[in-house]
Amino acid sequence: YVSKLPVDMKVTHLSVNDGTLEGMIHKDLPIASVQYHPEASPGPKENNVIFDNFLSLIK
Repeated sequence: YVSKLPVDMKVTHLSVNDGTLEGMIHKDLPIASVQYHPEASPGPKENNVIFDNFLSLIK
């Protein structure tokens, strides 16, 4: 478990089950991460922001 992130990282997702870190993004660099399967969301658009963010980072 992560108890503290570096100052240049921002939490984007926490587990609703136990509060563990499931997503983060770097404040200045094109670095983002999620620790689950966003493509397996319960609905068609809940996680589009993750994919949109990824596409903006690689452009």
